Amino acid sequence: QVQLVESGGGSVQPGGSLRLSCAASGSGFSRYAVNWYRQAPGKQRELVAAITSGGSTTYADSVKGRFTISRDNNANTVFLQMNSLKPEDTAVYYCNARWFIYDSWGQGTQVTVSS
Repeated sequence: QVQLVESGGGSVQPGGSLRLSCAASGSGFSRYAVNWYRQAPGKQRELVAAITSGGSTTYADSVKGRFTISRDNNANTVFLQMNSLKPEDTAVYYCNARWFIYDSWGQGTQVTVSS
């Protein structure tokens, strides 16, 4: 089972950009599907973007055209490029990796969009 560490969060003004990274340790990361979730205060955790082991991607309607998920299996890392950020994107963002019976989560990274 892999272990995940997110980084890249921070504070940004509306319209700005951030790139989140999810670094995995352990073997077989390329077999895992990886998801980015987020949870805002008082709200349920929601799926933001997903990438399969083969590189296929899906996005929540709320982020389509603004966020891009990608992976670098050589570096055991998945990225979430977030552009045109809005205040409603403010949340803790979590990386999740799944394969077979294995299901790993990172500790989360805070993203705050505010003027």
